[in-house]
Parts: sequence; C-alpha cells; structure tokens
Amino acid sequence: MNFAPVSTLADLETLDDEQISEGYRSAERGDPEPGPNRGRSFWHGWRNRMIDMGELPGDDASRSLAREYLAAQRQQRASEGK
Repeated sequence: MNFAPVSTLADLETLDDEQISEGYRSAERGDPEPGPNRGRSFWHGWRNRMIDMGELPGDDASRSLAREYLAAQRQQRASEGK
C-alpha cells in the first residue's frame, strides 16, 4: 500500500474530488495498485471501487469512513426535516 487509507470525513475533505472520481472510474478487476505518481486522491478512488467490486476486502478504515458518512447523512436529513 502506497498511502494511508482514508478513515474520516475530515481526511476525505482534504482530497481532490476530481482525482477521487478519476481513480474510481479507472479501476477494473485485476488492476494493480496505482503507484505514488497518481496521488492519494486517485488511489482512494481506485481503492474504493476495488472494495465495491469485491477485489479488495473492506477494512477498518473503509468501515470507519462509511459509518461517519452515514451518520453525517442522517444528521443532515434530520436537520432538514425540522
């Protein structure tokens, strides 16, 4: 692994959205892990897609990020409903 996995929304917010999307879209089954020349944002997107496709196992970092994201979404929906 070339980069530390993203495990918090605060960390995710430091990454480049376009690069995350590019990494996600480019990931295909059997792809090797991108090198450090692609950057952490691209790598995060690639890693997320590989987890989504079942090519990589989910881990503590991905579960932590998902929990934070879902909690934030619930909080946003609750505040919009008031």
